[in-house]
Amino acid sequence: MRLLWVAVVLIILAVVGLTGYAYFGDMKADPREMRLPVQLDLGSEPAAPAPAAAISDMSGAPEASAEEPSETGQDELD
Repeated sequence: MRLLWVAVVLIILAVVGLTGYAYFGDMKADPREMRLPVQLDLGSEPAAPAPAAAISDMSGAPEASAEEPSETGQDELD
């Protein structure tokens, strides 16, 4: 009977520990800045939608330059 009581207590502690880790652990992605150019034409007629090929090509988006300090994630700090 005593061994059963110890097993129940260990299972309850494991569930509580897993729940605490899910709430307070490092389980979310690191934020990442993304910049996309936006063209605002406030005074003109709406333009036709862009073709699908232009939307899928993101080569015009600015990328981080070598002069900017790189962001370090939590894993790199540990």
